[in-house]
Amino acid sequence: MIGYVTLGTNDLPRAAAFYDALLAELGIGRIMDFGRGYAWGTTMDQPALGIMVPFDQKAATAGNGTMVAIAVDSHEKVDRLYRKALALGGQDEGAAGPRGEGFYAGYFRDLDGNKLNVFCMG
Repeated sequence: MIGYVTLGTNDLPRAAAFYDALLAELGIGRIMDFGRGYAWGTTMDQPALGIMVPFDQKAATAGNGTMVAIAVDSHEKVDRLYRKALALGGQDEGAAGPRGEGFYAGYFRDLDGNKLNVFCMG
């Protein structure tokens, strides 16, 4: 159902470097460059994550209650991506671990304060 999610940034080069390094952990690279932003994904017909400078040219802010979830297929990948986000300067929003029956996740904020999590089921 979701085609892509876009997060705002006030420093495109810094945000691009963060997501290049973070998503490389999953073997995911950029699939689009549209001047004021980039998108990462596996193919154009699968969901993607984008970052961009806001169209209205006002400051980008992190949405309160907004979160992007990145699905992976193992606890090890959750742990690895969570640690990578923190190593890249992201902020901890909840250590990787079990969250109820069958759900394993780690929560963090990127360099612009956007909240993300990485999770797996089972």
